[in-house]
Amino acid sequence: MRVLLVQPPRQYWPYTSEGDNFLLQQALPALAAPLRDAGMDVHVLDCMPLHVGWASLADRVRELDPDVIACGENHALYASEALRFFRLCKEVAPRARTLAGGGHFTNLAHRYARAGTNIDAICIGEGEQTIVEACEAWAHRDADLSRVDGLMYWNGDKTVRTETRRLVRDLDTLPMPAYDLLPMHLYGKSRYLFSPGGTTIHHSRGCVSSCSFCAWWTVMADRKYDDQGNVQLSPRWRSKSVDRVMEEIEELYYRYGKRSYVWVDESWNIDARFNDEFAERMIKSGMKTKWFAFMRADCLVRDEKKGILEKLVRAGLAHILIGVERAEDDSLSSLDKRFYTGGIAAEAIDIFKKKYPEVFVQATFIVGVKEENHASLRKQVEMAKGLDVDFPAFHPITPVPGTPIFDEALREGWITEDDFDNFDWLSPVLDSEYLTRDEIAQALYEMNKQFVNNRWLLRGLFSRVPYKRDMYIWFTKVSAAMAIDAVKKRVNPLNVEHYQQLVKPHWYDS
Repeated sequence: MRVLLVQPPRQYWPYTSEGDNFLLQQALPALAAPLRDAGMDVHVLDCMPLHVGWASLADRVRELDPDVIACGENHALYASEALRFFRLCKEVAPRARTLAGGGHFTNLAHRYARAGTNIDAICIGEGEQTIVEACEAWAHRDADLSRVDGLMYWNGDKTVRTETRRLVRDLDTLPMPAYDLLPMHLYGKSRYLFSPGGTTIHHSRGCVSSCSFCAWWTVMADRKYDDQGNVQLSPRWRSKSVDRVMEEIEELYYRYGKRSYVWVDESWNIDARFNDEFAERMIKSGMKTKWFAFMRADCLVRDEKKGILEKLVRAGLAHILIGVERAEDDSLSSLDKRFYTGGIAAEAIDIFKKKYPEVFVQATFIVGVKEENHASLRKQVEMAKGLDVDFPAFHPITPVPGTPIFDEALREGWITEDDFDNFDWLSPVLDSEYLTRDEIAQALYEMNKQFVNNRWLLRGLFSRVPYKRDMYIWFTKVSAAMAIDAVKKRVNPLNVEHYQQLVKPHWYDS
């Protein structure tokens, strides 16, 4: 059986570019490996680094003539492009079965597992075992998907949901990712961002928390359905062993020359024992790496007290992102992020400023929550100024499918299930009780302008830390390119909307 895994062409966020945006999508090698182990003829096509546009993609799918075509999507923003891909598949390879997966399709399986979507089945949650069993079922003329756990599909007159797929208990039992099926030399080509040779990697899945604005944890959660088909999610966190992680890093480092790692774990530093052992193993290995990770502030403070954080910095930790989110404790609590109350984020950031100034500290702040007003916006700005991180990023709250915020917004009629093209975490899609989304958009622009200015830029460009200098050089280059592009298109470079629009690659339609 021939199976084709595809990431189709997509537009990209304005503050990324063709040179640095196309990092490895972890699902592709992770799903390809068990398929190959099961004896399938597996092909992987990542259109982004290969510059395969829609016309070329149609030709490639037609030529390969696969039996099964799979495409996953985690971002609501790109749902329309994934759906466009499935339409293309039915046009150029009509005999192929189509399988959707990833966070977006998992959380909206009931919407897409129906007639007219060009999707034959949807994988709900973790996919390594489900995709193999679905392909094996489709290999038979009288395919019976009802025996494959973790699927939802349309059987001709109704939607069928099979038994819930249990999460993989031991991640070490999964095969090594099939990196050899991907163009590894084309990922992370930027000279400055996540350089040299950037690639993604992960050691853990899921989360121990269930923040109401975050959909990441939902895909890897324990799922239970009631008699009406309503799902109850419980957060679940699992990690590979340090031995397994070192095996993956050594392959990326020695075989593919990757020296910079972007960890895509929802919360990298949950387990202090893993953190400690990993740091020691990396230091002893002699591998010279730089890496970025999403980290929890409370765990950073814990690891500093245990003496682990210092080892992690020596082991290559060069860039962290902390989700500070809100200045007010009651607002954090309303977002189910109570573990960040009491100023724990400020405490963690202060540790880096005083003890590890060589680490680039990035912080995110959420703007436009239901109770947002001008006074609360000022508090956000005051807090960000007090923290004084290397890069503060303000984002509008976005009702991502799978979150309580999405459910409320849909129930109240604030959005529909067709609004996803604007779910870019740059453009506000919800009003607050006191501000319209246009007012929130203008406030976001003014807030970012207070921090991302000439003084901030010069401080970074003249930093004594090479990694930090590279980050600011990258930002300067991208900003200049965007301004030049705006002039070419006869758009005011200072226009707010210009910096909130997705960019279409020149090869996108070719």
